[in-house]
Amino acid sequence: MILALDIGNTAITLGCYREDTPAFISRITTDPKKMEDQYAIDIRDILEIYDTTPAQITGSIISSVVPPLTEAVARAVEKITHTSPMIVSPGIKTGLNIRIDNPATLGADLVADCVAALEHYPLPCIIFDMGTATSVSVLNQKGVMIGGALMPGVRISLEALCQSTAQLPNIALTPPRRTIGTNTIDCMASGTLLGTASMVDGMCARIEEELGAPCTVIGTGGMSKDILPLCRRPVIHDENLLLDGLYILYKKNSQSKPATTA
Repeated sequence: MILALDIGNTAITLGCYREDTPAFISRITTDPKKMEDQYAIDIRDILEIYDTTPAQITGSIISSVVPPLTEAVARAVEKITHTSPMIVSPGIKTGLNIRIDNPATLGADLVADCVAALEHYPLPCIIFDMGTATSVSVLNQKGVMIGGALMPGVRISLEALCQSTAQLPNIALTPPRRTIGTNTIDCMASGTLLGTASMVDGMCARIEEELGAPCTVIGTGGMSKDILPLCRRPVIHDENLLLDGLYILYKKNSQSKPATTA
């Protein structure tokens, strides 16, 4: 089994893959204060919950957008599984043609998203990764990663709204019954959820106009399940896109050097 982990700003998503299929997917809270032994305990406990023993793990791969935690989590994985994790970083074999100003600056999570989309979906393709931030990645008709967009995530936007105003409360992210709210909570829900869904629809239209072709649109990330049903255009929800991409990257890079650090 291959253990794949993505270290995000809010959560660490991890899953074990057996013969190209995830045996389980789980999440733990990202906590910069935790030491490697604490992360080792978390990982060990999750494996145990899903009836998986460390001895079953034959390789591992990590992507991270939180550099201070990368080494701690990598050492925790090595301590539990006795495999040296592959780290998604510049120089790793991706098979992805990246045409942005500085390809080395493309986040490891977005690399994994694009690698999975390139293998599983028709081109051209737009990927919305909706986590702490909402990241948009675009693959053109030839499968080239040509760029994207970046905006505050749903929860960041809502928290900023509440913290920057004196009278607005924190609210649950429950879809409103109508676009036109008649009270504060419904107005906030409409603006946050329907506003974000409208952004997805509008950005897709603008990107397709620039590309000159209709696109496959994919949504992933923790907030995607709340937003995508509210979109007016078809969007494929693929909650495992990033981990699938990590697994594909592991296979691409383990053929000659299994379970090595990139």
